[in-house]
Amino acid sequence: MIGLGTLIDVSLILVGGFAGMAFGRFINGRIQDTLLKATAVAILFVGISGAMAGMLSLADGGLSASNTALVVGSLALGSLIGEVLDLERQIDRFGEWLKYATRSNGDAEFVDAFVTASLSVAVGAMSIVGAIQDGTTGDFSTLAVKGAIDALLVCTMTASMGKGCIFAVIPVIVLQGSLTLLASFLQPLMTATALANLSTVGSILIFCIGVDLIWGKTFRVANMLPSVLVAMLAALFM
Repeated sequence: MIGLGTLIDVSLILVGGFAGMAFGRFINGRIQDTLLKATAVAILFVGISGAMAGMLSLADGGLSASNTALVVGSLALGSLIGEVLDLERQIDRFGEWLKYATRSNGDAEFVDAFVTASLSVAVGAMSIVGAIQDGTTGDFSTLAVKGAIDALLVCTMTASMGKGCIFAVIPVIVLQGSLTLLASFLQPLMTATALANLSTVGSILIFCIGVDLIWGKTFRVANMLPSVLVAMLAALFM
């Protein structure tokens, strides 16, 4: 069944989110803060490991750096595009609308929770690769594994940040659903180089999310999202 992968992913995110809400009611602010920081540290190391895998290689018995120009160029150009479009403001406005629509006006962290959780579960190679696999072959295994990871992540984030995290299912549905429907068209563009570029730059954005969770708003990660697209398109010229 085409689209089953996204359905599984979304279902697991909802299960994790509601479990986090139920669990979060019984823990105090100190424990919530610890959970948030523990999640942030995990996100940091996921980002670091993915970025290092794409930028470091063994040569002559030692490590050598590669793809530096790709990373710098993608982040610079992508961030410029994102700032011009002001994507973060658009996402924040949607979050504010969700906050009003769900009668969550008393939840001061709703928008931040929604944006942070959305970026955490929607940015990454598994979303794109899994959706394309699902759309072309019906193989939902990658998205099922992603769903298990997302459920744990959203559960922890919801327990510490609130129910806004649960609504991260919306961008997941939109992004992965669209990619699944367009999979036949997009598959020829998803070369090994394009996916490697996506993984490297996407991992750096994941690292930035972790930084924001620990040290407060340092990066406008949503405005950096076009960097992933720039990195993938760069594969056409490599």
